[in-house]
Amino acid sequence: MMFRILCTNDDGIHRAGLHALAGAMASLGEVWVVAPDRERSGISQAITLDLPLRYRPYQGQERWYQVSGTPTDCTYLAIHHLMADHPPDLVVSGINHGSNLGNDAHYSGTVAGAREGLANGIPAIAFSLVGFGDFDFTLAAQFARGLAQQVLADGLPPGVMLNVNVPQESEGAYAVCTQGHRAYEGVRISDRRDPRGRPYVWIGGTEVVHRGGDHTDTAAHDAGLISVVPMTYDLTAQGALEEIRGRQITGFERQEALAQHGGGARSVGFLRGAEQSDE
Repeated sequence: MMFRILCTNDDGIHRAGLHALAGAMASLGEVWVVAPDRERSGISQAITLDLPLRYRPYQGQERWYQVSGTPTDCTYLAIHHLMADHPPDLVVSGINHGSNLGNDAHYSGTVAGAREGLANGIPAIAFSLVGFGDFDFTLAAQFARGLAQQVLADGLPPGVMLNVNVPQESEGAYAVCTQGHRAYEGVRISDRRDPRGRPYVWIGGTEVVHRGGDHTDTAAHDAGLISVVPMTYDLTAQGALEEIRGRQITGFERQEALAQHGGGARSVGFLRGAEQSDE
């Protein structure tokens, strides 16, 4: 059976990076593109629950859909509705127009679009091209195809996705890394007023600083290497568990959290939104 590959992004369905990614995937299987109808960068893993989610075909292209929501909405909609008869074998997100190194990954809609695939048990990869100005996606698309082909063949460890950043000037070598630290220093809050006198602000910064030692994605970028970071959905700081367990909160008893019903799945309620009426 032919592989099914879902492509999404956070820059919007019209952006060149997404089109380059979809083109790179075309020889690997049946490509579906489900992406936001506009720019949704920096929205992380937001999901739309209190508004209708609208989707429609994009420019008459088969299996291309533009969605009124976030990258997470797009992946969720594709898996559970548009592709429900045969969910994707791989979710790829990007190619982002800009960095998702270090701390960027927490804010990134690109990473979140892939992470939603991971949350649904599907291998997932986020791709970003790090640079400014005119983006050339040729190398990033080639690397995306090669890595996707390898993941389709060999899979990924359970609970793991990949976050890939390709420097604009890279010559093609790559490194498997940990997440580094990318800081935006000299943060500015520019206080302004609109023509009606109402206040608003622009959030910005003056300098990007990379911190962290060897074997980090920021170090890889600074060396001109493509970085591949394995990421998990579980945010637990495993190394800190015993220390925190050893502390006592005055007036409260600490107990062990043991799974009920033998650890099997059980219903604990319903997600709001699905039962909403259009009346």
